[in-house]
Amino acid sequence: MLFSSMEFVLIFLPVVVGVNLLLRGRARNYWLLLSSLLFYAWGEPSFVFVMIGSIVLNYGMALLIARCQERQGWKKALLVADIVCNLSVLFIFKYLNFVTRTVRAWFPGMVPLIPETSIALPIGISFFTFQALSYVIDVYRGTPVQKNPAYLGLYISLFPQLIAGPIVRYGTIAEQIVHRRITAGDFSEGVMIFLRGFNKKILLANVLAEVADAAFASSGSTVGMAWLGALCYMLQIYFDFGGYSDMAIGLGRMLGFRFEKNFDYPYISGTVTEFWRRWHISLGSWFRDYVYFPLGGSRVKSKARLARNLFVVWLLTGIWHGAEWTFIFWGVFYGILITGEKLCGIPRRLKQPGHGTARALYRGFTLLMILLGWVLFRAENLAQAGAYLQAMFGLNHIPFADDALVFYLRDYFVVLAAGLLCATPVFTWLKDRLVPEPEGPRAAAAEAAAWTVQLALFLCGIGALLMGAHNPFIYFNF
Repeated sequence: MLFSSMEFVLIFLPVVVGVNLLLRGRARNYWLLLSSLLFYAWGEPSFVFVMIGSIVLNYGMALLIARCQERQGWKKALLVADIVCNLSVLFIFKYLNFVTRTVRAWFPGMVPLIPETSIALPIGISFFTFQALSYVIDVYRGTPVQKNPAYLGLYISLFPQLIAGPIVRYGTIAEQIVHRRITAGDFSEGVMIFLRGFNKKILLANVLAEVADAAFASSGSTVGMAWLGALCYMLQIYFDFGGYSDMAIGLGRMLGFRFEKNFDYPYISGTVTEFWRRWHISLGSWFRDYVYFPLGGSRVKSKARLARNLFVVWLLTGIWHGAEWTFIFWGVFYGILITGEKLCGIPRRLKQPGHGTARALYRGFTLLMILLGWVLFRAENLAQAGAYLQAMFGLNHIPFADDALVFYLRDYFVVLAAGLLCATPVFTWLKDRLVPEPEGPRAAAAEAAAWTVQLALFLCGIGALLMGAHNPFIYFNF
């Protein structure tokens, strides 16, 4: 079930939220657990058993680890076993098809020995696997174990963030699972956050996708179309994933949970390192805390080890996103960029006084690298990525513009301009300038205007859904 579907917005959401408001205490948790399992089983019922298996496995392993706190050898062995089990399941469902296909292509003589697999991918398996892993690792590190299996099941399966994040840490909501209250202010704020996310997805991401899809389908028929398609995809993926994260955070707030933000205007970043502190924050912090720091982080004695740590993290980041060479090269691409910044001290140098011109130039370089990275991310394979990049720089002798470019620029100009503005904090800046006080007549008028605009856009989005304008969320694939 999609957040941007009619059955979710008009049936599932009102029923779940309404019943949740009527219930009290533990009953709320059991209701949300049941609702979350139904939500996940809506499209492919069989896959819900994969998630239930993950809940059972990690519940049991965490209990065993908690009982072995004084026996370090056993505790470490159990942790390793849990990590191996979780990653094995993830490998089978997400990467086995890619491995068998690759081996058969590289070694034709092994085709009779290695059958080509075709295993369906459970939606969101990377997200709930990482959440389960973080819980068990935290228990290993001393976090109190959750003895109620239903409560742990709720943490892993909670439907707002189940299939596309943000990746919520157990410690963030452990207390909220047991004790939480829903105030009118929190509920209202949750509705507003949800509306903003919904409108980003339906009115910006879905419309921009039409241009990006057309450009990538033709691998950039002209230089101008190639650049326009890359720019539209750059905005599409931000409003698609950022919109989902907003909806998840808003839904969580309506249900009494507080999730941390997952995006912080990433396209205003001055460096590639800063971009990844603002983009998919929950994934970046997960790899930082569970991979980068255990490897030694930046507190190592040599630059070679620092480069190794960064390379491992970004290789894994690329692999996490998908079982294709494009994602692997995309991760390596960012690994090279961020390692270069770290080794050269670029973020620190740019902060020093007197480097205004250098900061502006490097900001432009950062945006260019991000744009080129999204081409690699969007392409179906490395060949298409190469052809598209050649088209962007006119290396395959194509014209600069044609009628298609004029058509898309003319018909999609308003949405493109809105996307560019909404990708920056310009509206937040204007609000802070025009309404400096958090209370008073101006603040009330600004709040009323915000609700009016978001509700009007929401009705437009519902109209678009009724007419069939609908795209799946990009990050459902991961």
